Amino acid sequence: MILNNLSLCYQNKLILAPMVRVGTLPMRLLALDYGADIVYCEELIDLKMLQCKRVVNEVLSTVDFVAPDDRVVFRTCEKEQNRVVFQMGTSDAERALAVARLVENDVAGIDVNMGCPKEYSTKGGMGAALLSDPDKIEKILSTLVRGTCRPVTCKIRILPSLEDTLSLVKRIEKTGIAAIAVHGRKREERPQHPVSCEIIKAIAETLSIPVIANGGSHDHIQQHLDIENFRQATAASSVMVARAAMWNPSIFLKDGLRPLEEVMQKYIRYAVQYDNHYTNTKYCLCQMLREQLESPQGKLLHAAQSSQEICEAFGLGTFYEETTRELNARRTELLARTPEEVGEPAEDTSGVIKLAVKFDRRQYSPQITPKMCLLEWCRREKLSQPVYETVQRPLDRLFCSTVTVAEQKYQSTLWDKSKKLAEQTAAIVCLRSQGLPEGRLGEESPSLHKRKRETPDQDPGGPKAQESALPGELCKKPFVVLQSDKESPLEGW
Repeated sequence: MILNNLSLCYQNKLILAPMVRVGTLPMRLLALDYGADIVYCEELIDLKMLQCKRVVNEVLSTVDFVAPDDRVVFRTCEKEQNRVVFQMGTSDAERALAVARLVENDVAGIDVNMGCPKEYSTKGGMGAALLSDPDKIEKILSTLVRGTCRPVTCKIRILPSLEDTLSLVKRIEKTGIAAIAVHGRKREERPQHPVSCEIIKAIAETLSIPVIANGGSHDHIQQHLDIENFRQATAASSVMVARAAMWNPSIFLKDGLRPLEEVMQKYIRYAVQYDNHYTNTKYCLCQMLREQLESPQGKLLHAAQSSQEICEAFGLGTFYEETTRELNARRTELLARTPEEVGEPAEDTSGVIKLAVKFDRRQYSPQITPKMCLLEWCRREKLSQPVYETVQRPLDRLFCSTVTVAEQKYQSTLWDKSKKLAEQTAAIVCLRSQGLPEGRLGEESPSLHKRKRETPDQDPGGPKAQESALPGELCKKPFVVLQSDKESPLEGW
């Protein structure tokens, strides 16, 4: 996305604060629409991000960072590319740098959370836990400043004394960061405690880099004009708004707050367009409704169990149907493209045996899988064990596996939801192509059967066992039939 080294300016800006479960793509885009200059994503943990794969989502026109379980951890789009700041939770400089390099081409800035007091952050030495370790703070920030092409910032809370606070921020400034956000409360304080405007002001007057004031929601910021009053009270360069923006993102609008119904409908439209998970959409809407949760509309929202039901609760049922239809059409169109149209080299699959099959766990014995059957057969035939190669399709994040047995490749033409399922499917293709049992219910495989229960009165190699192990109807016309002058591949099963 971003191809050049743009420098994000933090002077005189209105900023959406990082908020867990709130700062996802729909909320960030909505805040930008209403006048925010910069938007922060929710804090994302370094270890979780390092497991992610970057995927270009052509259906949604987004860049997704996808976890191994196929969950989208971070999603961004072109509309926010020059104004979104990625906030990470970290306690290690090298991990922090690895995450920064993973996302730096898709965001405008990198931020380190050093102020979150919640246990899920502090127990790993992250968030506010870093405030008691200035050496680690210095190492993390210095490493990021030297190692990434994006401006680096951090967000802190104030320390018990002004002297300690000023000493810490001076040390932070020397790392070369572009700006510092200060939540004007101590680590143990919560929203009901007053924000310390005086300490933020002392920090702003001490440092030469931009200071971003945070913590003014409710007590100081209830409408747009209050944002500037808070900035002046703290002498800060910019203001970061959290809860007031969560309650109504139009707080950034100079013309004043928009009706909540209008704001929520606009949020829902973004959520549907960008395939936001309905539980996250529902959570954010509940934060906006607040005291209206017991209203008829609030009850409909509370009962909603899908994005479609949320849309219907807000009179957007037709919008949901039309948008879903458009996205499905786009997905179908993209899936139908040839490798040449996509701009990728066509894979040579001329030597691959293919079948249109899938692995349905319900059709197989709990103790036996196709992969187990194939491995057992390879061992008995003194062949090298099967080798699986699995790829994931970026468009829909489905998987396809190719298994190689005796230098022959086997693959299903159908794609699966997980790597494990795709490998089982590939094993099925190989087994059916060879007319071998695959562990389906009703089949018998004596060598594997012994692992389930002992049957001393039955001869594992007898004719009856061989007869019951014959493949089912789908295997009557295999692509390849192994022949041997010595013995049938089925003998010994």
